Amino acid sequence: MKFLGNVLATIIGLFIFFMLFFFGVLIIGAIFGGDSEAITVKNNSVIELNLEDIKYDYAGKYEDPWITIFTDKKSVGLTDVIKAIEEAKTDNDIKGISILNNESTLGMAQSKALRDELESFKKSGKFVMAYANSYTQKEYYLNSVANPIYINPVGDMDFKGLSAELMFFKDFQEKTGVKMEVIRHGKYKSAVEPFLENEMSDANREQVTALLNSVWNSVTADISKSRNISIAKLNEIANGLLARTPEMAKEQKLVDIIAYEDVYHDAIRKALKVEKDEDYNKVSIFDYTKKMTTTSVSTDSKNQIAVIYAQGEIQSGEGDVNTIGEGSMRRSLQEARKNKDVKAIVLRIDSPGGSALTSDLIWREIELTKKVKPIVVSMGNYAASGGYYIACNANTIFAQNNTITGSIGVFGILPNFSQLTTKLGIHTEQVNTHENSARYSPFVPLDEKFKAVTLEGVEHIYKTFVTHVAEGRKMTFAQVDSIAQGRVWAGSEAIKIGLIDKIGGLDDAIKEAAALAKVKTYKTQNYPEYKKDLNDLLANFPFAQSKEAFIKEEIGEENYKLLQEIKKIKSQKGVQMAMPFEINIQ
Repeated sequence: MKFLGNVLATIIGLFIFFMLFFFGVLIIGAIFGGDSEAITVKNNSVIELNLEDIKYDYAGKYEDPWITIFTDKKSVGLTDVIKAIEEAKTDNDIKGISILNNESTLGMAQSKALRDELESFKKSGKFVMAYANSYTQKEYYLNSVANPIYINPVGDMDFKGLSAELMFFKDFQEKTGVKMEVIRHGKYKSAVEPFLENEMSDANREQVTALLNSVWNSVTADISKSRNISIAKLNEIANGLLARTPEMAKEQKLVDIIAYEDVYHDAIRKALKVEKDEDYNKVSIFDYTKKMTTTSVSTDSKNQIAVIYAQGEIQSGEGDVNTIGEGSMRRSLQEARKNKDVKAIVLRIDSPGGSALTSDLIWREIELTKKVKPIVVSMGNYAASGGYYIACNANTIFAQNNTITGSIGVFGILPNFSQLTTKLGIHTEQVNTHENSARYSPFVPLDEKFKAVTLEGVEHIYKTFVTHVAEGRKMTFAQVDSIAQGRVWAGSEAIKIGLIDKIGGLDDAIKEAAALAKVKTYKTQNYPEYKKDLNDLLANFPFAQSKEAFIKEEIGEENYKLLQEIKKIKSQKGVQMAMPFEINIQ
């Protein structure tokens, strides 16, 4: 036994040694190796636009420097990329941009903002070329700004219009005994409709159809302009699947050249006047952006426009780059409000909503700040439900045509397993001191009185929501209520009904903020700075992420997403303001 104990102790000791060694190497490498090799851009270079590591508008700043050491690949946001491309227009070392087999997780509004900057880059006289083995609709939307566009001879093109698919669980609940008790306000608040019906309601079908058409119209308008193809012709191509093969895509003028990747690189060499047997100079968009953010010369002006990023679901707590928490948001608003150099604030929102309480806490902080300094909202892919709640009282609201916004409605979901437990022979009883002393139990049928009280709370929050919107948008309660009821709107429609003021991107919002503050020279300052601890640091290590990777490998990407949705529903606490559905356009 003593021998086995010694062996076990030795194994544990070796394990601890290797773990400490592993951490030490990572830390030393990160500290001394990260900046030891400066990024250089050679003359006659091409930027390779690969966006696989770019997901958020804002990559985040952290109060603890140890956090940033291990988040290098996430330290570049889309707004940084767009600024870098703007700088590249006047960079004599950069001759063009190559979009090569680009796969990104950017949303449609983000793609629009990047696409507009690439269009501006082209006007500087430099080239933008694109190559892919195949194109999804979202990828093609971005790549269609290029000239020429290449496609692999055995590739394919996905260009068929937009579609949304919803699943309904009413029968499933009755068969299993697992029921979701729903309390809502808003006939369009279809986030909960799958638990109530077996098919889509007319109201839901109306809003989904209108939304998809608005987004599609925005996409085809940009493609039409870049490719000189009428919108009517693009719709004809989509209806007939007339671009499904490389040859058909070329015939319809959606692409220019069918060739293998080596031919594409030869074309870049020719544009750069480089010999065919020589390598041409290239720099990744990630490295180029890192270089620009560390070497760009900013204005000497003390005036600042604070850009506060609110991205992800709205939850309680501190928040981070993919969740909006009242901790970081309220602290950022307070810091910007008290900073004398900050003359105005831009709130960049990319959120489908979330906690009603947290939304209201942030709304209140914006209300206090607006009395001191102007606040302009810039909407990204989404600013819906709770995302719109925190936008509605700004001085000016900007959105893209394909931004998804509105969804002014409230709901609550209460899981109930009483039918299931009865089927299994499990019975539950409660003993109370007062008539209403028991909290909600998922193992007891929903009491009508409890339901009435909860509905009263939902109605109160809905009225508060509509009142805030009415006051912020200078509308009557009835006017807001008529366009609310949980309905979602595309930006192109939202401007017509008064939910937003102007169509435009983040730069437009920053210029508007400067104009409201009456400053001509300024620099921007990004917020929030997140407060994270050691547990958050460890979560960025590969071994801490292996659980997610392992589950994805075992059950598949789609099943993993379904698992995450179930987990999300379980984690929702209190009344929710959230979008009625998620939309992922491919």
